[in-house]
Amino acid sequence: MTNQQKWKKLSALLDEIEAYGRCVGKVGFDMECCAPEEGIELAGEDMALLGKRLYALTHAKRYTALLEELHADCEGLTPVQKKAVEHLYERYAKTKNISAKLDYEMDLASNKAYGAWLKAKKANDFSLFRDALGELIRYQRLVVGLRDEQKDTVYDACLDDMEKGGTIAQLDAFFAALRARIVPLLRRVTAEGKPIREDFLSRRVPIPAQEAMSRYLLELEGLRQSALVLMTTEHPFTDHYGPNDVRVTTHYHEDSFISNVFTTLHEGGHALFMQNEPRELYAGHCADNMSNAMHETISRFYENLIGRSEAFIGFVAPRLRELAGGVFDDVSDRELYEAVNVARPSLIRTEADELSYCLHIMVRYELEKAFVNGEITVDEIPALWREKYREYLGIEVPDDAQGCLQDVHWSSVYFGYFPSYALGNAYGVQILRRMEKDFDVFAAVARGDLLPIRDWLTEHVFSIASLTTPDEWIRAITGEGLNVGYYLDYLEEKYSALYGLA
Repeated sequence: MTNQQKWKKLSALLDEIEAYGRCVGKVGFDMECCAPEEGIELAGEDMALLGKRLYALTHAKRYTALLEELHADCEGLTPVQKKAVEHLYERYAKTKNISAKLDYEMDLASNKAYGAWLKAKKANDFSLFRDALGELIRYQRLVVGLRDEQKDTVYDACLDDMEKGGTIAQLDAFFAALRARIVPLLRRVTAEGKPIREDFLSRRVPIPAQEAMSRYLLELEGLRQSALVLMTTEHPFTDHYGPNDVRVTTHYHEDSFISNVFTTLHEGGHALFMQNEPRELYAGHCADNMSNAMHETISRFYENLIGRSEAFIGFVAPRLRELAGGVFDDVSDRELYEAVNVARPSLIRTEADELSYCLHIMVRYELEKAFVNGEITVDEIPALWREKYREYLGIEVPDDAQGCLQDVHWSSVYFGYFPSYALGNAYGVQILRRMEKDFDVFAAVARGDLLPIRDWLTEHVFSIASLTTPDEWIRAITGEGLNVGYYLDYLEEKYSALYGLA
C-alpha cells in the first residue's frame, strides 16, 4: 500500500473523528450559552459520553497503526498532509498512555467543574469551586506524568501544549521585561497624567442597541455573516465547527457599553482567523493547529490596536451615537477616544486597559505555575490573588467573584493558556509594524475600511499559522523572532501622548 493510499484511509477515519469533535463542541457551546442552569450537569455528561466515543476512535488500532506508519515514513505525502500527520502524532503521543476510563473521568470532571465555577461565581464563594479545581489539577498532573516525553515540570508541559516551545524560563524573562517598563509607566500615568473625562462611560445603553452595535462591528471587521452566529454567555468566547460555522459570544452590561464593544471586536478577531484559514488546510485535516498566542494575537489586535485607535473611534462614534439614541450627543470623538483608553489599576482582566492588562496576566501566570507544580495549595489561591493584585496593581480585591473566580479558564483545564494573551499583545504590535510597511493601516481604518487588514492577515498570517511553530510563524511574517520592544515602545508612546507625560 502506498503512503497516499494509507493517507486516504486515515483521512476517512479523520472525517468521523472530526465529526464527533464538532458534536462535543456544539454540546459545550449549548451548555455555556443557552442551557438552563439545571440542565448544565446533563450537558456535561453528554459531552463526556461523546468524548468516550472520540477516545475509542483515536485509540483504535487501525487509526494508530496508520498514524505511526505515516509518521515513520511520509514520503509521497503533500506538505499539508505531512504537517497534518505531524500534528496528529504529537497529539497522539501525549495521550496514548491515557486509558479510556481515565479519559472519561477527566472529561466528566472538567465538564462538571464548569457548573461548579458558575455557581461559585454567582454565589461569590470560592469554596464552592475549590474541590472541582483541585480535582482538575490532580488530573492534569496525572496525565502529564503518563507521557513518554517529560518536561522539566508539569507546568512546562502545559505551556508547551499551549505554545509549542514555551517554557517557564522563557516566560519568566518575557514577563520580567514587561514588568520593568509597564509598572513604572502605570505609576506615572496615575500620579502625573492629565485628567480624562469619563463620566459618560456608565450611561445606560439598551441591550438591543448594543446588540445592533455588535452586529455592525462584526460586519465591519469583514466577517461572512452567513457563516456566523452571535449569542451571549457569562464569559465570552468564540468557537467554530469548520469555516462555515463560526460562533461568537458576548456579554451585555447596560451601564458599561464599552465592555461589549471591545469584547465583540476581540471575539470577532478570533472569528476572522477561523473563517479565513485556507480551505486546503480544512480539507487536509490540518486547520486549527495554530497556537493559542497566535489566535490571541488577532483578537487583541482588533480589540486594541485597531479598536482603541483614534482613527477607529472617530469612524464608529457617529454610529454609536445613532444607536444609543442621543445618550452620547454631548461627547466629542476625542473625548470618547480618551475615555476608552483610560489607564488605571482595575479588578477585572477583561475590562482592563491596554497598559495594565499584562499585569493581570502576570498574576494568573504566577499562580497557576505555582499550583500546577504543587508549590501552593488550592486553598491559598484567593489570598495570594489578593496579595498579588495589591503588589502589581496597588488595589484591594473585595471578593472572590471579582478575584480568582472571574475567569472561566481554570474550570476547563486551560492551565497555561493565560500567557497567550500577553504574548498575543506583543506579537500584534510587531505584526502591525510590518503591515504598515505595505499600506497606510490607519488611513484605511479612518475610512472604516478594514478589509485590507483582513486580506493582509489572510495572506501573511492566517495562511501559515497551522503549518508553523510560533517562532517560525513570527519570523516568516516579520523577519525576526518575538521582540517585546515593539509592544513596550507602543505603550509608552501611546500613553505618554494620551496623558501628556514628558
